[in-house]
Amino acid sequence: MAAASNAPIPVSLEPSKGSGPVDTHALLAAMLHAREHVSDLIFSPGRLPQVEIHGQLFSVEGPGLHPLSADETRRIASDLIGENKQAIAVLREQGYCDVSHGMSGLARFRVNVFIQRGSCAVVMRVIPTKIPDLATLGLPSQLEEISQFRDGIVLVTGPRGSGKSSTLAALLDRINQQRVCHIITIEDPIEFLHNHKRATVHQRELHSDTPSIALALRAALRQAPSVILLGETRERETMELLLEAAETGHLVLSSLNTMNAAQTVERIVNSFSVSEQPAIRDRLARTLRFVVSQRLIPRIDNLARVPVVEIFNAPFQALDGPQIREVLFENLRDSGSDGVTHIDAEIEKLVRTGVIDVKTALTHASDARKLKKSLADFKGLASAASN
Repeated sequence: MAAASNAPIPVSLEPSKGSGPVDTHALLAAMLHAREHVSDLIFSPGRLPQVEIHGQLFSVEGPGLHPLSADETRRIASDLIGENKQAIAVLREQGYCDVSHGMSGLARFRVNVFIQRGSCAVVMRVIPTKIPDLATLGLPSQLEEISQFRDGIVLVTGPRGSGKSSTLAALLDRINQQRVCHIITIEDPIEFLHNHKRATVHQRELHSDTPSIALALRAALRQAPSVILLGETRERETMELLLEAAETGHLVLSSLNTMNAAQTVERIVNSFSVSEQPAIRDRLARTLRFVVSQRLIPRIDNLARVPVVEIFNAPFQALDGPQIREVLFENLRDSGSDGVTHIDAEIEKLVRTGVIDVKTALTHASDARKLKKSLADFKGLASAASN
């Protein structure tokens, strides 16, 4: 049954004229319409084009389609990069580049082109044309209060494909709807397009609008924004600049590829030298407002994925000095602390309500052994453990 479920998906595609290659945009459109809920498109030498749906990969087949050659993936990459000379230079120098690509009236994509074994491969993340709201994403209404913050840092974390970009877009759109303010985004590449609503929104893209994230962040501090969104925080320098921005009265939204609040704080602190770490902990304790850690887990019917969210809320406004640092790190250690919703507890609720199965729950848990112990009374545990 497993093999059948990942059988190639037929797509409707006009055959190319003569022996010429299939048109890239016609291929993208056909792949998007292969089935509902396509999240990624993948082009790799030696394989048919593939789509990802709810975390599973499927090849697509149709007239003129065959396992791609290295020349064909290079041509697709070239069509997507276009005349973006900076992206081409980055690809040559670093072996990969990120660009955005749009098809009018159909979809936008975040495109990653990279070199592997001397040839090009392409992964395209489908970006909805409509900005989602928190309710549509299945996120708790508690996050709505973020739009009222005037300063501080809000981090959305999780693994690849966990919906971090969509959550950030929903939070930013909420601010855009509610506040008269200036918003600057710095993205690699731009994903969701934000129109001016109550706020004025400027979106800057790495390589197209700025040569580096750090330069864009430094410039943003002189461009009078109330809110700064950085698509992803990766390096020590950007972490330092985010702290500086939050300390100087800006609300900063960003994402990290970490699994929970504790790991997020450790990742930031450990990016600095040992001598700098005490000061960084104090600065982080004063500026951190929310850490939202999320995952998308397959439902028991395997027809969709459900979001599971851990929320660390850091209400430190009434505290001073050492108290702030003590409360922050005590809350991160204590699974029962106020202001902390733990991801494994949310996974357990989904198991008990029949939304996800035990085997899937244990696979996605932060501490599978502890979750298994918590589910000791659950009737499905024994069968899951035997598989």
